[in-house]
Amino acid sequence: MAEAGGMAAPANIMDFARAPGGQKILLAIGVAAVIAVMAAVWMWGQQPEYRVLFSNFSDRDGGAIVAQLEKMNVPYKYAEGGGAVLVPADRVHDTRLKLAAQGLPKGGNVGFELLENQKLGSSQFVEQVNFQRAMEGELARSIESVSAVQAARVHLAMPKDSVFVSEQKMATASVLLNLYPGRVLDAQQVSAIVHLVASSVPELPPKNVTIVDQNGNLLSDTSRAGSTSGMDPSQIKYVQELQQNVVKRIESIISPIVGAENVRAEATADVDFSHSEQAVESYKPNQTPDTMAIRSQQTSESLNSTGNPAGVPGALTNQPSAPATAPIVAPAKNAKTAPPPPAAAPSSTQKDATTNYEVDKTIQYVQQGVGGLKRLSVAVVVNYRKTTSKDGKVEMKPLTAAETAQITNLVKEAMGYNQARGDTLNVVNSAFASPEQETIPETPLWKEPGTIQTAKDTGKYLLMGGALLLLYLRVLKPMLKKIAEPAKHSPVMDHPAYTTPQMEAGMGEGSRGGRDYQDGLARAQKLASEDPRVVANIVKTWVGSNE
Repeated sequence: MAEAGGMAAPANIMDFARAPGGQKILLAIGVAAVIAVMAAVWMWGQQPEYRVLFSNFSDRDGGAIVAQLEKMNVPYKYAEGGGAVLVPADRVHDTRLKLAAQGLPKGGNVGFELLENQKLGSSQFVEQVNFQRAMEGELARSIESVSAVQAARVHLAMPKDSVFVSEQKMATASVLLNLYPGRVLDAQQVSAIVHLVASSVPELPPKNVTIVDQNGNLLSDTSRAGSTSGMDPSQIKYVQELQQNVVKRIESIISPIVGAENVRAEATADVDFSHSEQAVESYKPNQTPDTMAIRSQQTSESLNSTGNPAGVPGALTNQPSAPATAPIVAPAKNAKTAPPPPAAAPSSTQKDATTNYEVDKTIQYVQQGVGGLKRLSVAVVVNYRKTTSKDGKVEMKPLTAAETAQITNLVKEAMGYNQARGDTLNVVNSAFASPEQETIPETPLWKEPGTIQTAKDTGKYLLMGGALLLLYLRVLKPMLKKIAEPAKHSPVMDHPAYTTPQMEAGMGEGSRGGRDYQDGLARAQKLASEDPRVVANIVKTWVGSNE
């Protein structure tokens, strides 16, 4: 009995599992574990996909971004060793716009907000340094607005003002640009940045602004282009646009005849950018008086007598003559008149005439405009004409002389050919070398990004559903079914040796014979010698049943 009393409590987990109450407890624990696993699988399937919100930011901007995300209750993760912040994919754009409204990320540049929190008692030197830092930060932000610029740093050297003119110095600026991969700045964009910086700082000429990219290339060096060709970037761009316009006009008028891919043209323009003025004063040769214009004319006439003076000397000659009177009676026609007085003595007459004519003079002022076209050279290549024979074979044949002449005339009209200017034109009809057609394999459906993402999502949901279904059918459902079954006797009760004399007596005399009793007793003795634990469980069952 002592041994039976010591076995009243389960000796190990197997004894606890064989007990009716312990079996139900273990089944309940298993059901809870299976439900927990199924919930974990479901939560894993519902976990959102995270994408990059911001990357390559400073530590100060990173702290401000994380603080705002916590205020907005947006979940986030870190990636790339803390160099990127990830948020759920469906909230990337909304979160990015909200942070941009708050000025995040700031890019590490400090602007005029640095002057908002001035400490009391700051010295003039500290105020000057803060103002210079604010200027540099604002300029860097403005330069970063250019599409090709990823980041910018500006260094200003502003000398102190001096009352002496000889000691005054000009300000200088240095700009370091970090361009996006594969991006470059043309000369016009560099010039725009130079003038932007020079216009923002007092007493800063554009020549004192230096721009360098992340590879150490000096972008603001305009002396190299000027030393070689003497042309600034705007003049070079003008020549290029002029040549491109000529080529475009030629190809647009020839393409409908031979096809868009069967004509190539190139143009070279010699443009005169010199500015000159000329004044010309010319005189024509002497002309005939009839065709000349009279400017002024002067005439003088004098009469001189060569004989001696005549007349009666005395006072009568010095008196004026009597007035002339007509006779009252006209003389008769046949009357004889008195002979005329004797002729006066001979005299001489002198006439002088002076005529001034206008001088034929021409004054001409000539001013030659900048950008005049001095000479234009054009080369055109036309492909052979493609023909199809009767048997369906494609052949390439050269153009006829008439067709070539027609194309040449069209090109001359399109380019504005001027022989006096020295323009040249060369039209060549030749077969084009057909490039080898590179066969680009078609991307299979399973390699397309959209298909891959859809397959990943579908596989995730299928895996989640399969795992949940397998746990339910193989584990949870059998456990629930076993818990719902009525309590059964212990396996020990079903042992053949479990039949005892008391139980035989309770069954009645007719239920079992004497021979059966002897056989049961022999089996019980054999079981007690082979497996004492079973016997102890039988005794425990008797004690618990109060029999």
